[in-house]
Amino acid sequence: MSTERLRCLLVADFTIDNLAGLLANDEAMPLVEAVTAPYEQVAPVLLNAAHPAWSPRPDVTMIWTRPERVSESFARLLDYEDVPLENILAEVDRFADQVTGIHDRTRLALVPTWTMPHYHRGYGLLDMKPGLGHAAVLMQMNLRLAERLAGSSNTFFLDAGRWMAQAGPRASNPKLWFMGKVTFGNDVFVAAMAALKAAVNAAFGRSRKLVVVDLDDTLWGGILGDIGRDQIRLGGHDPIGEAFASFQRGLKALRNRGILLGIVSKNVEETALEAIDNHPEMVLRREHFAGWRINWSDKAQNLAELTAELNLGLQSVVFIDDNPVECDRVRSTLPEVLVPEWPTDPMLYLSTLEALDCFDTVAVSGEDRNRAQMYAAERRRQDLMGAIGSVDDWLASLQMQVTVEPLNDTNRERAVQLLNKTNQMNLTTRRMTAAELESWLENPCRRLWTFRVADKFGDAGLTGICSCELDGDRAKIVDFVLSCRVMGRKVEETMLHMAISWARAQRATYVEARPIATEKNGPCRDFFAASSFKLDQATGTYSWSTSADYPVPPPITLQQ
Repeated sequence: MSTERLRCLLVADFTIDNLAGLLANDEAMPLVEAVTAPYEQVAPVLLNAAHPAWSPRPDVTMIWTRPERVSESFARLLDYEDVPLENILAEVDRFADQVTGIHDRTRLALVPTWTMPHYHRGYGLLDMKPGLGHAAVLMQMNLRLAERLAGSSNTFFLDAGRWMAQAGPRASNPKLWFMGKVTFGNDVFVAAMAALKAAVNAAFGRSRKLVVVDLDDTLWGGILGDIGRDQIRLGGHDPIGEAFASFQRGLKALRNRGILLGIVSKNVEETALEAIDNHPEMVLRREHFAGWRINWSDKAQNLAELTAELNLGLQSVVFIDDNPVECDRVRSTLPEVLVPEWPTDPMLYLSTLEALDCFDTVAVSGEDRNRAQMYAAERRRQDLMGAIGSVDDWLASLQMQVTVEPLNDTNRERAVQLLNKTNQMNLTTRRMTAAELESWLENPCRRLWTFRVADKFGDAGLTGICSCELDGDRAKIVDFVLSCRVMGRKVEETMLHMAISWARAQRATYVEARPIATEKNGPCRDFFAASSFKLDQATGTYSWSTSADYPVPPPITLQQ
């Protein structure tokens, strides 16, 4: 992960220097350089694109306001005046327009929800009465703002209520306001910093994709090899057994949102898989895991091998084990793997899992929800490959179809997600928001295609992106991105076919690709090095003359 500091602009109607200081001094990734807009100048900053706060352009902008400052009508409601709800919501709409108006000035905009201090009781018993109670109206304001911001692809609403709950009574202190115009206690700012960094990691493609768990005393209670399948603690009326079952349900829920599950355990594989298959209280069965290493070898080595088998990078992995010695081994050997501090009490396993902020994403696509099934289909493909032997025969037997589409409203979300998450088969590792990508494509000399891959085992979804731009008599490949799930199946060559065909239609003489080396994109550089493209050693540029045909590979059926 890059050690370059991201620029974060903080815009607030209260003193927010505490958050800026926390961000500037926190060494957890990503590193952030925080600057604050002038105090109480929210609207002037948001409405003025030429304001100095926007130069240089911030990577992240957080707009944190108080509801009574955004809505004068809500301020009157707090004084127990009779105020029509529609007046308040109209003022929320006006604020939403100000926020969405900055989408071109920042890569990512974050807006915390509005909250009230814990000591504010409003109408007490009637405070949740619609149209009257302060709490009820504030909920409607937040819902209205969320709905209005949802249309902006790089703007996200953060739940500040969770930060307040974490801080408890320390969330608000009137003395801080009177002494320094500070609305929240420091514990709230600490929670806000963590949420901001989690949002940045999600938006810039740094979320985790794979959870690897131990078995004994992690997925169930007890040592399977010592006590046998029927004696492990799992489910039933035992509070510890119930806690393990709940933890499994939490892992299964992660799988339902697209996070892969794996196993690394020191056990006898046959015995462990038999327990997974047949214990009546198991929530997770064999088919729920993308892969496993169950043996007596070093867990760090097993974890690295399993990750490589799944075509993922170690930066995508979370490792959970009840044994602190094994956790320390993985931390020291594989520092890119996230190894959370794990509680000794199984009744805290689920809450610890649910508190992890490393799985955040900016969108949940159909490919995400079906990722686990896709990996199950991949195991069947590999089994078929072992049975057939010849790679060419295996590819032909898959009956692969590649569907090519331009960027559109249906595929945009997934395409941007793929662009920002993929590291291995990625020509330049360019990261862009949806708004930035749409703006880039407004130039008529540029073209982008998305590639969907399916075979007889199932639909792998949108797994590839290729974009080109004309530069004189040459067409340059700008983005060449392919999911690791379909690497090495001639999809890469199909993407080049599309680029070369388009370049020929534009009367370009050559198609060029210049890989930018990163720690992760070795597979992309290896692909071009092994291709028939001609390499210019001086510039590191690969080129293909459009006078030569570049056909669709024989195993592929292309649909456009």
